[in-house]
Amino acid sequence: MNELWVDANILLRFITKDPPDLAERAYRLVARAERGEVQLRVTLLVVAEAVWVLGSYYRFSRRQIADVMLPLIVADGVVTEQLDVVVGALSVMASANVAFVDAFLAEVARRSSGTVASFDRDFGRLDVQWVQPD
Repeated sequence: MNELWVDANILLRFITKDPPDLAERAYRLVARAERGEVQLRVTLLVVAEAVWVLGSYYRFSRRQIADVMLPLIVADGVVTEQLDVVVGALSVMASANVAFVDAFLAEVARRSSGTVASFDRDFGRLDVQWVQPD
């Protein structure tokens, strides 16, 4: 099977349908993956970049981002790096209204029974041990 490492622009064209010609090409690629013709590999950094662009440029809410990203990263033919943590982070990002990177860090720390060190008070709203350095 042909394995393709997907850039954020593929995900973004698929999600936003902008511009239409590139969106159609991205749609055809995802459809090929769903049919088992190719396997699309998505890295954590690509997810983070797509989340950032959807929020900053396209002005999607964090809930909207989670709603469009989650089905895509778990679709047939798509293999997402650290899938369980990414899914958890997207869900936490939407429900707690925090940045994806903070939600991801909280998920990693929580799953390893670790503690986050940060000056960011958003960690107080997350299900993770958190300390602020003195």
